[in-house]
Amino acid sequence: MKMMILSQSFTIPNGVTVKNRLFKSAMSETLAGPDHQPDERLFRLYRRWARGGTGIVVTGNVMIDSRALGEPGNVVVEDERHLAELIQWAEAGTEQQTHLWMQLNHPGRQSPRSLSDTPVAPSEVALKKQYRPFFSTPRALSIEEITAITDKFGRAAEIARKAGFTGVQIHAAHGYLISQFLSPLTNRRQDVYGGTLENRMRFLIDIYFRIREKVGPEFPVSVKLNISDFSEGGFSTDEARKVIKTLDKNGIDLIELSGGNYENPRMFDPSEKDVFFIDDAKQIQEEINAVLVITGGFRSTESMEKALACDHTKMVGLARPMVLYPDLPKKLLNKEIKDVQIPRLTTGLPFLDRKIGGLMGISYYEQQIRRLADGQDPLYCENGWKPLWNNLKIHGRTALSPRRFTS
Repeated sequence: MKMMILSQSFTIPNGVTVKNRLFKSAMSETLAGPDHQPDERLFRLYRRWARGGTGIVVTGNVMIDSRALGEPGNVVVEDERHLAELIQWAEAGTEQQTHLWMQLNHPGRQSPRSLSDTPVAPSEVALKKQYRPFFSTPRALSIEEITAITDKFGRAAEIARKAGFTGVQIHAAHGYLISQFLSPLTNRRQDVYGGTLENRMRFLIDIYFRIREKVGPEFPVSVKLNISDFSEGGFSTDEARKVIKTLDKNGIDLIELSGGNYENPRMFDPSEKDVFFIDDAKQIQEEINAVLVITGGFRSTESMEKALACDHTKMVGLARPMVLYPDLPKKLLNKEIKDVQIPRLTTGLPFLDRKIGGLMGISYYEQQIRRLADGQDPLYCENGWKPLWNNLKIHGRTALSPRRFTS
């Protein structure tokens, strides 16, 4: 019987071996304790994903500064005060030779008004008018503050390694701070961090070098990067390819492609019927040494195997399916299932579905993550009202603010 490519182990450029080609992409859990620490709920959740058979599991947003949260319930790593809990999290998530990579992030201007009166950004550029009830206008960072944030990323990565995480992912997508520096729409600086693409990518490259300095060459460092903002005048696919080549030249181990931001959430566009960004990925993979991963749209073993066989991607990224089926990798590799079924949520009112469909999806999958974290099984249903009300009960008005479930 022919061996599935999905089940094959492989080695990333720095010599680290991954047991198979399945990649659990980051999803925001919002399950941190009162001091932004991981607790038993996260241990339980990630132990279940590790036992589910995935090669690499990436955590949801871990913030590098407690003054800059993307959502209530974010874990924060800025010093060693919760090292014991981080060790427990790493032990749970690395069972059965699973890689557990910590996603490091700073929200920049995408820190909700309820969490930050004056968020920071490369420039004083507010979100579009319809989002201003939820997000305050940011202030521009000074050079000294940029350096301090760079250092915080390095320190968080150093702590992640000390705790037993097996890699880190720099979040440079979805309109968060690093993505804001990359886009000319949000970066209007006139100094070494603004203007040309070389300057706009400097913040990301500085962060990468600082992390590499702290963790060494044998510890996997990856980046999540928009292939485009899908906004006129914003960060383009051509620019993304140049950034990717620069990262590759400097030894990045893995790049996960994504796209869009709060104002243009392309990853949740219902018109996207196929695997996201696959055409762009094939061309890019041929030009780089780093591992390229695409996430989103994989719904059958046939499409996964085809993407791997054609070298469109080195790993298959899965997000929402891993919430509904935490043991999905084992079932795919054992050929117990061939297709992944995802519910189509509805309020029963088509016009309302179109208006709040994204929020319904976020609320539903956050609810299922909480069930997994509590030791329960997820509930497969199509009623969009229950998760909406449940999310409002937990997060209050903040639950209505625009955000991304895949972090």
